Amino acid sequence: MKDKLAILCKQTKSSETVAYPLFFRLNNASDNNKLTQLLKETPDINVFDELQGQLEELVKSQNPKIVFTKSALTEAAKKHIGSIPSEEYGVWVYYPWSKKLIHILDEKEFVEVRTNRNHYKITPEEEKILATKKIGVIGLSVGKAIALTIAMERICSELRIADFDVIELSNLNRIQTGVQNFGIKKTIVVAREISEIDPYLKVTWYSDGLTEANADDFFLKDGKLDVCIEVCDGLYTKIFTRQKAKSLRIPVVMNSSDKGTTDIERYDLNPELPILHGLIDHLDLSLVKQAKTNEEKVPYLLPMLGVETSSTRLRASMLEIEQTITTWPQLASGVVLGGGICADVCRRVLLNQLHDSGRYFVDLEEVIKDKNTKEYIEQPLNIKPSLSDKEMLDIIHSAHQETWNLQIDLPENTIKQLAEAASKAPSGANSQTWKWMYHNKNLYFFFDDVFRPDLLDCQRTTMITGLGAAAENLVLKAHELGLEVAAQTVEINDDTKLITTFRFFDTAHAEIKDKLEPHVCDHLSKTINSRVSNRTIVQRKTIEKNRLNKLQEIARTIPGADMIIIDDEDKLIKLSEITAKMDRIRYLSKGGHNDFRGEARWTIEEAERTRNGISFQETMDLTPTEFAGFFVSKDWSVVKHLADWELGSAFGKIQRKWIRGSAAVGLLTVPSFTTNNFYQGGRALERVWLAANHDNISTHPPSLSILIFNTLVYGKKDALPDNMRKEATTLLKELEDLFGINPQKGKVLLMRFIIDNPPKFRSLRYPLDQVLKFTNSII
Repeated sequence: MKDKLAILCKQTKSSETVAYPLFFRLNNASDNNKLTQLLKETPDINVFDELQGQLEELVKSQNPKIVFTKSALTEAAKKHIGSIPSEEYGVWVYYPWSKKLIHILDEKEFVEVRTNRNHYKITPEEEKILATKKIGVIGLSVGKAIALTIAMERICSELRIADFDVIELSNLNRIQTGVQNFGIKKTIVVAREISEIDPYLKVTWYSDGLTEANADDFFLKDGKLDVCIEVCDGLYTKIFTRQKAKSLRIPVVMNSSDKGTTDIERYDLNPELPILHGLIDHLDLSLVKQAKTNEEKVPYLLPMLGVETSSTRLRASMLEIEQTITTWPQLASGVVLGGGICADVCRRVLLNQLHDSGRYFVDLEEVIKDKNTKEYIEQPLNIKPSLSDKEMLDIIHSAHQETWNLQIDLPENTIKQLAEAASKAPSGANSQTWKWMYHNKNLYFFFDDVFRPDLLDCQRTTMITGLGAAAENLVLKAHELGLEVAAQTVEINDDTKLITTFRFFDTAHAEIKDKLEPHVCDHLSKTINSRVSNRTIVQRKTIEKNRLNKLQEIARTIPGADMIIIDDEDKLIKLSEITAKMDRIRYLSKGGHNDFRGEARWTIEEAERTRNGISFQETMDLTPTEFAGFFVSKDWSVVKHLADWELGSAFGKIQRKWIRGSAAVGLLTVPSFTTNNFYQGGRALERVWLAANHDNISTHPPSLSILIFNTLVYGKKDALPDNMRKEATTLLKELEDLFGINPQKGKVLLMRFIIDNPPKFRSLRYPLDQVLKFTNSII
């Protein structure tokens, strides 16, 4: 049996390139002899003779005013063929791939009957125009539906089709064909099906796809194409098709099968029209041919496809590519709809009824939906007005902060140096929630609570940590300038605005010595200007134990602060899994997603305009695919799908890279979870950061998991959905066990330590005059 099957399989394979039917007119002696021989050599041919029914349809269509009885119609059909024997009337068409011999009307009458139901959506005069047109289709997934629809409407005289691929099982969710066609070229399958609809319609196929070698033939052989439909997957082919069509002044039509997205580019009317409406004008098209990997192709594909206007399900699915699926999803309903749209557009273009270029949408989910469907509206971020000068002055007056004896008045330039150094501190989401006011010798430090994260700032501790880092910079800079500093910090509550009052002295007077900031780590002031977050993905390089121990010692210079450092590779791998899963929770929870929206800056122009937030393009060291993933994730309507489907593991991909490439990761802790402890923790954080950079060790807080853990334990119980809360609780226990810490400790941040050159781009800061005020300038 095995051998017999192998022989039969080889015989079948040999016929897989056949797509033209054979025509036999029995009133022609040669054709008659050939058919006789074929029937003799192929005894298992299936013969179908339904000519009588076709003749009756022809008679009815030619006499629409007459209502025929059955017998009268039969007689009229016989009269129509006259003395010609019925077997000699018309044509016998043989389809070798199916071994079917079918008796049909000859071309003129066949076309007349087949297109009769087009009238008058297509008039007979329009049919004559269309019968002179040639249409090319490149790509035969959506393209198959388009080509077959065009063939059914018969809106051209010739179809040229190009695709290099074969029919596979995974095609059958969207390509209407059968399992018998597995392994057969799509061009052959489509050509066969068109010939089975209309054997007289000319089909020319290019089974290597469109190439530079065959492009002239495809566009010009036996007459120039009147319309080119490009619906292929190949990036270079998409660009090359348009370049070629533009040079020949041939219009191009495309459909993406998502939301009925359809592009029309009328190069015939405007040869200066930019390719794809100018969506890729900013890219170097000469490099497209060299783009082989997804990472190289994505910068071109995303603007071409219009990611922001794609359906939310398609964008959500994009995040699962190479995670749980292999490529973009397509549905048969979208493909069939695209077939209809493209055929309609091409017909109107060919008939000079449609002239505009542009991108159009036929979104059935938007057109046909429940009347009570609620439109999703992205909720505004939790952003409050900035503290005004008057508000700060009123708070100062109500605080009754006295000027101390021996306190000195600083020149405005010195105050600016201090505030500038302080403003270079890190802050959560680079939010810079600080303001200073100099009044009556005192420098007042305010919490400008403009941006309050939903998930990542439990009891304001995240933002307070940034304020502590800024305070540390200010003290270090003051010491560098030869000043002594007294910092009077209040008990910080939820509505506290004035955090610390700084007083300055020219020397450490005995009567105030115990109130002055100690001279610890003063050498670090020289690193303030060069301190930077380094989010670069690197290969792991170890750091000597003594260097890591010094960082731990620096953290402990703040009373009660500590840093537990792990540098064991196995432990780092375990940590990477914890942080990766927590990042997924961060992005898939509504509060965490709001925080993400609040911090993300997508272009350098946006970063420069706001001068806050995190520039994903410049600082995150993302591949083009990763950047695209985060970019499409900015819409909650997209991410909610992943949350509902319990997917989204790709959100942890960056964490795994960061942590696994680290030489070590430190967990900064304070004695307990109080806001004032976290203020001190911010000072410890800045000391460690400066010390690391001073020792040529790069660092940044790689994971926001600690902030979510704080909300989990000390924040609102509904901050996370139940399933995420349960998962996060388990991960918190794993992290505490990994670092071997007391659960009662206040966890400030994780810090990642790597060996790498400093990045070129640094997060931007507000102008100094925006955050520093002098009361003598307030009217």
